[in-house]
Amino acid sequence: MTKAVVFDIGKVLIEWNPEPFYEAHLGAERAAAFFANSGIHEHNEQIDLGAPFRETVEALAKARPDWAEAIMLWHDEWLTMASPGIPHSARLLAALKTKGVPVFALSNFGRETFEIACDAYPYLRSFDRLFVSAHHRLIKPDPRFYALLEQETGLAGPNLLFADDRPENIDAAAARGWKTHLFEHPQGWADRLVAEGLLSAEEAA
Repeated sequence: MTKAVVFDIGKVLIEWNPEPFYEAHLGAERAAAFFANSGIHEHNEQIDLGAPFRETVEALAKARPDWAEAIMLWHDEWLTMASPGIPHSARLLAALKTKGVPVFALSNFGRETFEIACDAYPYLRSFDRLFVSAHHRLIKPDPRFYALLEQETGLAGPNLLFADDRPENIDAAAARGWKTHLFEHPQGWADRLVAEGLLSAEEAA
């Protein structure tokens, strides 16, 4: 029996599109070179693990002057890359709350970037429990992050239904016996919540 629903945030409740952003600014070929050679993904993982946002981006820009201007866009235009919100998913979150279904977030996010996102999308503050990677210095798909949620909520296995857009994060949850949904679009997630008996079709619209 599903007793709680667990949401990822990026690409589930809000968009996360750095590649199209950089393609628009740099062109497709140079954007591909930026992601391959600048080290931005590795440094963003450190931010998700709790490293300070501005200082980490600035340090990389200083270390890579050939990419410095593009690297600083990661800080200065972060919210543009994390936009827009996904309204249908936000409605599903609200509908679950209205029905009294516990809702948790399990998300890879920096401390500062999460606050920026919450200010832009206040519904991100409505979860019953938040498990944000930077707060715990653990990131998906590390099994310890999933175990922390189980420990803190007292729920595990098929009591939890988890939606995430990344297959490796879904696989890590499934390995613990969680019910899972690979998020591709909000209607598919709505249909799954109806199939689980958590929402009616009208509530999931």
